[in-house]
Amino acid sequence: MKILFVSLGCDKNLVDTEFMIGALGAGGHTFTNEEEQAEVIVINSCCFINDAKEESVNTILEMAEYKDRGSCKALIVTGCLAQRYQDEIRKEIPQVDAVLGTNSYEEINEALKEIETGGNYEKYLPLSGLPSHKAGRNLTTGGHYAHLKIAEGCDKHCSYCIIPQIRGSYRSVPMEELLKEAEELARQGVKELILVAQETTLYGVDLYGEKSLHLLLDKLNNIAGIQWIRIMYCYPEEIYEDLILSIKRNKKVCHYLDMPIQHINDTILKRMGRRTNRAELTEKIARLREEIPDITLRTTLICGFPGETHKMHEELMYFLNETEFDRLGAFTYSAEEGTPAAGFSGQVEETQKESWRDEIMELQEEIIFDKNEEMKGRELLVMIEGRVEDENAYVGRTYRDAPEIDGYIFVNTDLSLMTGDFVKVRVTGAYEYDLIGDMIP
Repeated sequence: MKILFVSLGCDKNLVDTEFMIGALGAGGHTFTNEEEQAEVIVINSCCFINDAKEESVNTILEMAEYKDRGSCKALIVTGCLAQRYQDEIRKEIPQVDAVLGTNSYEEINEALKEIETGGNYEKYLPLSGLPSHKAGRNLTTGGHYAHLKIAEGCDKHCSYCIIPQIRGSYRSVPMEELLKEAEELARQGVKELILVAQETTLYGVDLYGEKSLHLLLDKLNNIAGIQWIRIMYCYPEEIYEDLILSIKRNKKVCHYLDMPIQHINDTILKRMGRRTNRAELTEKIARLREEIPDITLRTTLICGFPGETHKMHEELMYFLNETEFDRLGAFTYSAEEGTPAAGFSGQVEETQKESWRDEIMELQEEIIFDKNEEMKGRELLVMIEGRVEDENAYVGRTYRDAPEIDGYIFVNTDLSLMTGDFVKVRVTGAYEYDLIGDMIP
């Protein structure tokens, strides 16, 4: 059958989608990007915050119309929304033929077989253990970079977060499996590995009795063909000395760290259930910059958490102005049902949340512009992402930029380049978030 995939939410969800595509491809099915041509539509859903939940529901409703009036014969919903709202989906959207939980997506071929015989299918395997991934994986990122999901679930239980309920407890993927997967990705032409999990810094604790991300980096660094290794989702309190030194010594590991702090006020951090404070965050950032002076630090923040005051917001603004993160994303607090924070006193008005978020992003825009101005004259290694239409220029990324979430560098050259090529570039100009440069022959 001809299948359309819609993958929503985070890059960890995207990895699950790629394994589902691999399993269905091994089952003899083909794929399309056109809704009108699809005989099967699979939606890998998200429900991390309210906006993501609304996007998932609206997408399911939109795709259900093709079931009613198009060539679509089967509508399947997988992922986080499917795990969390399984009963509601089947009750409210009868066009849905199968619902698979977050740990059950490898059952997708079985679901399709059941639908073909006229039945419906539901599968919610326990949120323990890990899928086997026997059928392999089909990349959707263009082939020059890929996400490597090193663990599933989370044990932190932050007061605002639903993830432990829909993804289960923290489970590391055995190192030998990750190395085998990474080697296969390298054989397929992948040059950049992006390590992801709900939290990467705790990798190995459940399997090996201690944090082992630094050991994984040491081994990934030896894989031929891989040129960049990027680490995402590092909880600041779990960043440890061996990890810092591993980033420093392994030449393929990008001097880039995604470290979501969420806030800086100690009272808010405690209410969030975070396991750190302002003093420890300040010390950790200073240590990273001391050991790796050219490190790019990315963070994310929650604006308008219950109990946040104007004074607390100003404290955060002052900290951001002093710390000058290289990359930053800010989001308004979303009260998720089933989380402790949804019942907290001191809920903040939506307009106030949005105002604080906008102030933070305006400040960050100034910080990044100044940092980009300082990049002028520097020579950087750039991975080419594509060509600028009708111009002798290409779009690329430096080690300072993760795909889809950070900025780009526009590279001027008369030479013909391919996506995935690495070239040396001298920075000549800067925008608010992006750079301009000339390729060095």
